[in-house]
Amino acid sequence: MKPVAFDYARPSSVDEAVAMLAATPRAMALAGGQTLGPMLNLRLAQPALLVDITRIAELATVGGDGDAVVIGATVTHAAIEDRRIDDPANGFLARVARGIAYRAVRTRGTIGGSLAHADPAADWLACLTALDAELIIAAPGGARRSLALSRFVQGAMHSDLAEGELIIAIRVPRFSRTARFGFHKICRKTGEFAEAIGVVAYDPQRAGYRLVASTPAGAPLVLTSAGRPDPADLARRLIEAGFSGDGFELDLTGAVLKRALAAAEGA
Repeated sequence: MKPVAFDYARPSSVDEAVAMLAATPRAMALAGGQTLGPMLNLRLAQPALLVDITRIAELATVGGDGDAVVIGATVTHAAIEDRRIDDPANGFLARVARGIAYRAVRTRGTIGGSLAHADPAADWLACLTALDAELIIAAPGGARRSLALSRFVQGAMHSDLAEGELIIAIRVPRFSRTARFGFHKICRKTGEFAEAIGVVAYDPQRAGYRLVASTPAGAPLVLTSAGRPDPADLARRLIEAGFSGDGFELDLTGAVLKRALAAAEGA
């Protein structure tokens, strides 16, 4: 199949891009296009206007923000994998990026585009939620707002982004040098979307453990623990947190969390 006919624009600033998105019904932002491209060809996405944001310099920058690093929305997975940016999680972001799809995809795909798509099976959604990241979102009229990533996803492929809004950066807290992280995902084969993702972040200088599990329903589930969580108790805690899958999915999710916990502890 081929995409439906659409108009194309390449703005040079965030405010120009937001104005275009707000002014045209069914306008969509285009970054790396690694997810949107196939959706266009399958006609799952039928925009009237594609707003190409890849030439906006502001969106490709990475900078410090006190106790955090602010990563521009069009920074690619490959740039993170190659450690061309400041990694606030002691190399954990590079480890995660290395496991996303294939290198050809990573050279084009962007961190902001992945999050905006709100796919439950995407690596960054679960991992950055575990790191307690925030999104910086631009709105029409020059407005900016911050939103915790844990509050961003409203359902599978459905997010808190309003018409005309655009993710412009991700703010990731800096972790201490003694912080530990674990990540595990189950895929049918390398490069495919994950069936389950488990992430663990533990920093002795912060408030205990933070465990995150992907869910088919959309938003990842977040479990916190002041002390080391009991692996045998994870299934119960997942159910209490709102896990809605069947028994097999619960077992799968519990397994990736246990493996992520073991990885964080160096087991």
